[in-house]
Amino acid sequence: MDKIIINGGKKLKGEIKISGSKNSGLPILFAALLTDEPVTITNVPSLADIDTTVAFLNYIGKKAVKKGNTVKASPSEQYKHVAPYDLVRKMRASVLIMGPLLARLGKVDVSLPGGCAIGARPIDIHLEAFKKLGVEITVEGGFVKTHAKNGLIGADIEFRFPSVGATENIMLAAVLAKGKTRIINAAKEPEIVDLQDILNKMGAKVKGAGTKIITIEGVEKLHGATHKVIPDRIEAATYLIAAALTKGEVLLKSVVPEHIQIVIDKLEKAGMEIVSKKDTVFAKWVKELKPDNIATEVYPGFPTDVQAQWMALMSLTKGKSTITENVFENRFMHVAELQRFGANLAVSGNTVTVTGVEKLSGAPVMVSDLRAGAALVLAALCAEGESVVTRIYHLDRGYERLEKKLKQLGADIKRVR
Repeated sequence: MDKIIINGGKKLKGEIKISGSKNSGLPILFAALLTDEPVTITNVPSLADIDTTVAFLNYIGKKAVKKGNTVKASPSEQYKHVAPYDLVRKMRASVLIMGPLLARLGKVDVSLPGGCAIGARPIDIHLEAFKKLGVEITVEGGFVKTHAKNGLIGADIEFRFPSVGATENIMLAAVLAKGKTRIINAAKEPEIVDLQDILNKMGAKVKGAGTKIITIEGVEKLHGATHKVIPDRIEAATYLIAAALTKGEVLLKSVVPEHIQIVIDKLEKAGMEIVSKKDTVFAKWVKELKPDNIATEVYPGFPTDVQAQWMALMSLTKGKSTITENVFENRFMHVAELQRFGANLAVSGNTVTVTGVEKLSGAPVMVSDLRAGAALVLAALCAEGESVVTRIYHLDRGYERLEKKLKQLGADIKRVR
């Protein structure tokens, strides 16, 4: 099993290109199931979750090939309607197979999902929404079995929580449903807008993505399309925080600044110098940073996927700050590992109080989930001495060429077996 060895204390300096968004690429790849015509997706990051999705498409019956950062999906043979545990357990986003297969086949059996260890992340929001579209659902033998006997029928669906995955799943299903569907209290993330864009390129009638209400007029069939995935805002935020932690300066290219505006605002408030242009962000450490509290919220609030990285930064920022997690339960698994570096962290319910320390010391640490892993790498970059980060397969799920990009910026980092 691979691990990363980091000798901390190097200022990061230079420029890097931000990869395509994992969280956008996954639903867009599943959208290829909605047509029998060729679909080409560009700017697809090379990640374990992307490889799993491509394998998933091929298993279901779609011919999908990834070459470099492009995935081409060819006309399909007959689709299977069963998504087995072996594939689904590798990532929670596998549940997005339900929308397109219900739209195409009227039925799908999906093994209960696996993925990373961040709370329960239940799929009941998805299932309740599918019921509104006329889907009968039973759970037996570890499978969610769904059947739309009379086809999917458009409906008004109001989410109790603006779930990104459920919003995407219903969009993927409703584009081929009979009549009109309205998703009320929809997720507003940029990845939702990106999914709307490719669906409309394929001939769907979707509007309202990025707002609380998405309206979908069902059509009879979709055609092929070519689409470029948006940049990964979480990767971009991670490298900005890396620049702050190492007292460095980093230019991010191929980024959409407004997608990470809240993180930019927080970093500027803490004391970083940041210049945003059309598709670049330049961040430079110019003075000792001040602590700042964050509370995670759905977009456009502070992203839960950047909470762990912010905690690493606050660990070395003089004074006290609080970090409140409002999106997922059980998302403080990185706390114990950050404490191994010498971070002063106190957990109370869904809030961590951080008291900044003068320095962190290198340590052996273990990754529990994707974003926790990013926080541990960031802490190791500025810790004195050597750190060994194990179970980095979690990082390979969401950061393309992480150690190579950090090395490009001057980090003393290497991957070993």
